[in-house]
Amino acid sequence: PAPPPPDPSTLPLAGPAPRAPQPAPYPPVPQAAAGGPSAPAPRRAPHAHAVPGPDGPSTGSRVVAAVVALLAVAGAWLVWRFFVDTFAGQMLERAAFDGAVTGQGELWAVAEPVLDTVSVAFVVGGLGAAMGIALLRRRWGLAVQVAFLVVGANVTTQLVKHSLLGREELIGGWHWENSLPSGHTTVAGSVAAALLLVVPRGARALVAVLGGAYTAATGVSTLVGQWHRPSDVVAAVLVVLAWAALVCVFTPRSSLDPGAGPTPGSTVTAVLLLLGAAAVGVAAALALRATPATWGTTAAQEVTAYAGGVAGVLAVTAAAFAVLLLVRQSTARPDRRPVRG
Repeated sequence: PAPPPPDPSTLPLAGPAPRAPQPAPYPPVPQAAAGGPSAPAPRRAPHAHAVPGPDGPSTGSRVVAAVVALLAVAGAWLVWRFFVDTFAGQMLERAAFDGAVTGQGELWAVAEPVLDTVSVAFVVGGLGAAMGIALLRRRWGLAVQVAFLVVGANVTTQLVKHSLLGREELIGGWHWENSLPSGHTTVAGSVAAALLLVVPRGARALVAVLGGAYTAATGVSTLVGQWHRPSDVVAAVLVVLAWAALVCVFTPRSSLDPGAGPTPGSTVTAVLLLLGAAAVGVAAALALRATPATWGTTAAQEVTAYAGGVAGVLAVTAAAFAVLLLVRQSTARPDRRPVRG
């Protein structure tokens, strides 16, 4: 027999066919468990990039600049201590001073115009030019830096010469007041260093060479005219280096070179200046060593001492501007640190 028909009350009601689930437009945000901490919000994948540090130059470059300033101060004091404050030092410089009379007439024709450019007007004009360049480049802090450099170096030289350091008469028969450091050399060197600090990054190597050459020419000219002894000029260059490095320690963000990278031209220039300074420095040391520290020096020995003094001025000036070039380029580079975000 056929099965009985199904009871209509037990059949499911007819309706539309079920639809497949659609994906959510956004990934679900995990919910916090009951009583537990809230789930962290989703973050983008971190990546590292370099941004200027909050304090301008790197700490390492500031420390190097500070060390250079301290070494320059110590070097200036050591120059005074030996050449001014000892019998042998005064004798060596007496020989160099007397040796300057050789060929003085011809050399003075070249040296006098160099010294005539150094004046109060030159300081004002040089400082104004340096500050003007800084302001045109919108480096407001740099204009203040070079003002401190020029004023600080020249005031320091006058205080040291007339108040802080003295000169005792140790050799007899050759008395001079203390003339260390040289004011003319300080003026020339401080203006040259100020221009080195304010010019664009790519021009600093050239300014270092030209500024160092002008500073050395001024210093040697004072020796030709017997206005100063070699130690006076060397100490003046070190005073300038000390102040220039000191202001670089406090380089503000406004004085930086945005996007600055390695500067192989500056490095090569500095290395060449240092190598030249080393070679000339050896010649200066040999010349002074060949000069007896007595009154009984011959004319040839005095000329040798004079040449050694000139060589010493050239060596210290070249080394000072090479170091200052490296310090400025280092402290002008923004401190780039890897930052997450």
